[in-house]
Amino acid sequence: MPTIDPQVPLNERAIAMARRLTRQEFEINVTFHSFGLQETDESNVPVSYPDDPPEYGQFLHVRPGRLDFFSGGHTHAAHAIVEVWDGAPTAEEAGRWEDQAEDTLTTVGGELIFWDMGKTEDVVQLGETGGTWGVRVASSGRSEVAELEEQGEDADGVEQYLLQFWRK
Repeated sequence: MPTIDPQVPLNERAIAMARRLTRQEFEINVTFHSFGLQETDESNVPVSYPDDPPEYGQFLHVRPGRLDFFSGGHTHAAHAIVEVWDGAPTAEEAGRWEDQAEDTLTTVGGELIFWDMGKTEDVVQLGETGGTWGVRVASSGRSEVAELEEQGEDADGVEQYLLQFWRK
């Protein structure tokens, strides 16, 4: 919570905005319209990816220690930017993104790893410890990927994801 100096006139008071702490970029292999992000230590995840998949077409599905994503395309490489913030970031402009979702993720260790057909080497560092995290996900290029794949064309790099995390 920002502090307000009562000596500063109301029209001059500045409210502190959330600051981005880290930013990581990844290329994610999408298979069967999906990929996951879950705790690096699988023993902390009651149901590991890709077991018990979400309903077909569900953009984001959150479970304890795990996020499942549904892509616009069957098999391609997507680009993901993962940011960790010191508070809830300002919401992204809706017109820029095809889909957006916001939820809460509970982790034990504070480290997540991407999954496609198996565990990748791409580790997301949320923090030194686990806890409860707000997560906002936005995606673009979804309909374009579906269209390109339907035409038999390469769709790599077309679909983009922005994942933002902050402690709750």
